[in-house]
Amino acid sequence: MNRLVRLTAATALCGALLASCAPEAPPLLPLAPVPAGPSFTVQTTPVPLNPSDPAQTKIGNFTFAGGIAITSSDSTRLHGLSTLTILPDHRILSASDDGDVFEARLVLDEQDRLVGLKDTKIEPLKGLDGKPLAGKEWADAEGMTVLPNGDRLISFERNHRIWRYPADGGLPVVAPSPQTIFPENEGMEALAFFPAAGPDAYIVGGEEGEVWVCKLSGGCQSAPPQMGPDIAYGLVAFSAFDGAAVAVMHRAWDPIQGSRIQVSLVGDPLTKRRFPLVSDRLTLKGPLTVDNFEGLAVTRNAAGGTRLYLMSDDNFSARQRTLLLAFDWVPAAPPAVIPKAPVRKRTGKAKS
Repeated sequence: MNRLVRLTAATALCGALLASCAPEAPPLLPLAPVPAGPSFTVQTTPVPLNPSDPAQTKIGNFTFAGGIAITSSDSTRLHGLSTLTILPDHRILSASDDGDVFEARLVLDEQDRLVGLKDTKIEPLKGLDGKPLAGKEWADAEGMTVLPNGDRLISFERNHRIWRYPADGGLPVVAPSPQTIFPENEGMEALAFFPAAGPDAYIVGGEEGEVWVCKLSGGCQSAPPQMGPDIAYGLVAFSAFDGAAVAVMHRAWDPIQGSRIQVSLVGDPLTKRRFPLVSDRLTLKGPLTVDNFEGLAVTRNAAGGTRLYLMSDDNFSARQRTLLLAFDWVPAAPPAVIPKAPVRKRTGKAKS
């Protein structure tokens, strides 16, 4: 969900004027809804990294590895995707603001670039009573991670909580979550399995930048916060990789600049230093392809390198899109170290 961006009165007034100048486009509804459970059809359209310069393929050390816009002509439910998890068999999972889980399989071309999706389906999340979640108060899922045994942890906002959904399809159970007070629409957006802190550990982030490390076998402990570039940015996603490293995504929006996204690769988020070591950063803003990205997953590409996938939440708006973008990261080579010339020792007999 969109963060409550702190705008000045002038910026808010400008945004209102812009909105009044452009008539609201009618929502593009599908031909018919799809019932819960069965597979359904999606359409994917390729998107470039930079619509103004389709030849652009790099942002610093990140190489664009394909992107798609996702729609469906036979489902009203493919909206509000706020999380992203990628399993080893190229399956993706994404939970929505309406309490659905979207599942699909990535389609990659011969160059290992993202070109589409297949085997798509969508199912409702169940409550503790076994019935599908209903209403924003209970269904607003914002974070998801999959544990090694296949269980899924899902964080919700409004009614702030984390539930564990068993891999065998059983009823969810309450999982440890931070014991704090969150704003109604600014809850636990970021959630990732974090084995560096223990076999049952997961890292949780609030939209204001607060961070906790939790364990199924215990409670939650505070960790150093992860703040965005400025106060307009909210923390929206985590994805752990390479041991203790974590990819951290922040998002901002205002009516003048639109959406801005920053993904930071943090080498050690649990360090007590105020500014943890950042290996690299990926920044998306206009004129690049960008939207309300809230889902982030780090995995391996076909060559064994580091790949990032970003999923956007369209907020059920005809003005926004559900996007899935892929980037391959190759860290910059460290500067060459020029060895010092050895110091030659003087030899010989001392003068008399």
